Amino acid sequence: MKIIFTKILLFLMLLTFLSCETKKQKAEPKPYKAGVILSFDDAYVDEWYEADQALKKYGWKATFNVCRIDSIGEPEIKKLLQMQKEGHEIAGHGYHHYNAVKFVKKHGIDAYMNQEIYPMITSMKNKGFNVTSFAYPYGMRSDALDHALSNKFKIIRGRAFGGEIPEKQDSYFNNSKIVFAFDIDNSHIHFSIPYVLELLDYAKKHNRILLLCGHRPVKNVTKNYEVKIETLEFVCKYMKLNDLKFYTLNDLDDLIPQK
Repeated sequence: MKIIFTKILLFLMLLTFLSCETKKQKAEPKPYKAGVILSFDDAYVDEWYEADQALKKYGWKATFNVCRIDSIGEPEIKKLLQMQKEGHEIAGHGYHHYNAVKFVKKHGIDAYMNQEIYPMITSMKNKGFNVTSFAYPYGMRSDALDHALSNKFKIIRGRAFGGEIPEKQDSYFNNSKIVFAFDIDNSHIHFSIPYVLELLDYAKKHNRILLLCGHRPVKNVTKNYEVKIETLEFVCKYMKLNDLKFYTLNDLDDLIPQK
């Protein structure tokens, strides 16, 4: 009788242990407020700074993903440091701005890390930027690259290329460190103000965080990779009227469930 009782007790203890482990593995997502991440790629520092002056009145925050850091002049570095001090995030976008997928196919991941990632991190740190997020140049990524970069960055951003209906769009935070942003440059094939409004409405209604990206903010678009200040103001006004929150890429790290 004692043997049977002991076996039952051990069995119940095992079930309790497995149940606890399952709960640990299935960590619940942290609650968060609906909002938007505005991010900008490359090295249009003067234009970013001008956009910051125009949009301060909305209490905005943005993430500026910088490439070719050692080609940026000292006046522009000071502007980046000032924006970082004001709460914006300065993130990485590659040391040379190589297409990661094409580079790795030709030279391998180790060469990519040695030529594109480590020098960028070192140089940016020396200039006062502690880089914790990374945006792929051209949005080109792979699972193997995600895995390699996950050891160096808290958040890794690609691009959502499609123009699907909002519920099928990849440009919402999904409790993962790998995220995707919808391109709001005027030259983007799927960009339009009505479509951006749909994405914003969906974020508000379903309490989601929408990720948007652009390159060079300008008053009047004259070439590719430019986003109108008017478009950014539209997004900021919508957020203010609808009580949406501004996030940076790095902010997402605190929202990811811990296993």
